[in-house]
Parts: sequence; structure tokens; C-alpha cells
Amino acid sequence: MTYLDNAATTYPKPEVVYEAVLNTMKNHGANPGRSGHKLALEAGRTIFKGREVIAKFFNIEDPMQIIFTSNATDALNLAIKGILKKGDHVITTSMEHNSVLRPIKSLEKIGVENTIIQCNHQGILSPEDIRKAIKENTKLIAVTHASNITGTIMPIEEIGIIAREKKIFLLVDAAQTAGVYDIDVKRMNIDLLATAGHKGLLGPQGTGILYIKEDIEVMHYKEGGTGSKSQELTQPLMLPDRYESGTPNTPGIAGLTAGIEFILQEGIDKIRRHEESLTEYFIEELKKIDKIKIYGPQDATKQGAVVSINIEEEDSSEMAYILDSVFDIATRPGLHCAPMAHKTIGTFEQGTVRFSFGYFNTKEDVEKAIEALKTICEELDQ
Repeated sequence: MTYLDNAATTYPKPEVVYEAVLNTMKNHGANPGRSGHKLALEAGRTIFKGREVIAKFFNIEDPMQIIFTSNATDALNLAIKGILKKGDHVITTSMEHNSVLRPIKSLEKIGVENTIIQCNHQGILSPEDIRKAIKENTKLIAVTHASNITGTIMPIEEIGIIAREKKIFLLVDAAQTAGVYDIDVKRMNIDLLATAGHKGLLGPQGTGILYIKEDIEVMHYKEGGTGSKSQELTQPLMLPDRYESGTPNTPGIAGLTAGIEFILQEGIDKIRRHEESLTEYFIEELKKIDKIKIYGPQDATKQGAVVSINIEEEDSSEMAYILDSVFDIATRPGLHCAPMAHKTIGTFEQGTVRFSFGYFNTKEDVEKAIEALKTICEELDQ
């Protein structure tokens, strides 16, 4: 199969990721932090190594400020619901994934206000619109780093400057950018960073990350065993234990660590250039096909390796089914868990067919997709 659904989950993974997961399960698959025997201690070292590697990757000073979650959705829910209280105001955008919008909308019932900034038809956000929406009770700005539909890259550094100036927390959803684009939490003034482990970071599914800047109070929403302060019946407040109740996904974290180490070894610039090259070639070839509608910036330097299209007024799910069943090409159709983003770009009724490239895709993969789309368009003429 030609796999072009990397915005959902990157596939395949580097061999070192599979090896790390299997090695952890086979050789020290015990509970970290729960016992003093050798296997438990080795599992604990695996977890801590993961925090250190992630801290280096995002320029985070204290590895203990990194919280392991089950995915980006889990991380975003923790950040949004843990920060906002009755009377607070949050600013977000119309290009967000439901993992941002649904937690925010759910807080309306407890008295949390929200403002959703309208992006333009390419999904582009103006930082000044963020500034204009700030109120006296604005506590949080929650914004994606890149759209999961159009790939549109948001001006995080400019927003970070505004947030710092106004003393507002900045939460960035980096699910579509971490591992491909440079993210420096200090330079970009990011207070909370949420991301998935299974996308650009090349780790397994079931892994996610939330970075919480020092001295930010984020309320935990689950309690349980942490292996620390077990004599107390209340949740320990020290990080990361406060947010990591229960047995952690040690094999998954080992795989995630291996994925990030692979990125560091290959070079993030090399990975980004490869994905930009595929995206640029795909867009330029798509423009030559009359029936194809392309959404977003249509510029590989202004968007991630995510390209959404439609073939005239054809149903997006039907087109993706044909690509899969006839041409053995994996894409993702529909609304992509981001209905407001589709309303923004004008595709709410039809959805789109999303092609998303990864480091292990080749130019031949893109050419196969182009030829398949040409064939489909020719068939529609008959």
C-alpha cells in the first residue's frame, strides 16, 4: 500500500522504534517506580530517559515538567480543563481540531467564556485578531501550530509575544508539527505544549506529551497510584506524579524516545526539507488537473505536509474509497474532526480528501497518487 495518511499516524516507523518497544516488553516489562527490584528500576530509567530526550528536543530546562499522556487529546484536555475556571476567558481559532474546541466548549457550562477567531479561507490567522480579542479576564490562548486539514502554519512566535506582553498563558497544539518543525518553548514563549507521540515524533500510538512551564498551576483531573507518597490519601502535587496516576506506557515511551533520537540523528531540517519537497511537487502537479480543487495556502513553505483536495463536487469519502480499493492508496476523507476548519475553508458539506506525507514517503508515492487522481478524473468524463 502507498500510505499517505501520516497526519493521522506516521507509518511505517523507524526500525529502532519497533526494536525499542519489543526490547522493553521482553527485557524489563515491569512497573517503573513501584518496586525496588532490577526490572522496575530499569523501567524507571527508561521513563526518565524519555523525559530527558524530550526536554532536549523542545529546549525545556526541567525534564520533570514533561507529562506523559495517552495522546494529544489527553494532553489538551488536561491543559485546558486544568487551567480554566469560572469567570475566565479563552481565545482560540476556527482552524482548531475538536480536541481543542470540544474541551473549551464544554467549559461554557461552568462559566468559562471563549472567543473563536475566524481565520481566512486558506486557514491563515492574523496575530492582531488575537490581540483585539483579549479581555481583562483572558487567561489562555489555545492555538494549533499547523492545521490538520490545510497544513496552514500559524504564527506562534508572534502570538507568543502578545501572550507574554499581556501575561496570558499560551497553549500550543503541536500534533501536526512536532518532529518536523523546530519548536523551542523558550524562544516561542510557549507555556503549555501538547503533542502526540505517534505522528511526526515517530513513536507508537498511545503516547502523548504535555509540557507545563514551571510555576503554572494546572489542576489534575484524575487521582490514583503514583508510587510516591503512598501513605497519603490525597494526590501528590509534585510533578510529574501529580498527573501520571496509574501504570505508564513504558514500552510506548521507549518507542517514542527512540523515534525522537532518530529525528535528532537524521536532522529535523533534513526531514522538513524532504516533506516540503514532496508537498511542493504534489501541489504543482495537482494544479495541472482541471477537476481538482486544492485548499489551504498551496505553498510548501507556509504549510505542513498536508494537502486537502476535492474532485469537483464528488463525495470525498467515495473518492478516498476508490483511491484505497482501486489504487491501494491510503488517504483520509471527511471532516477530520475539525468541522469549524471545514466551515472556514468552505468544505463543511463535502469534506475533503486529505493527503499527508511523511519522512518515509518517496517521490514515486506522490507520482502514484497523481496518476490515480488523473485516472479518476478521466473516468468521470466518460
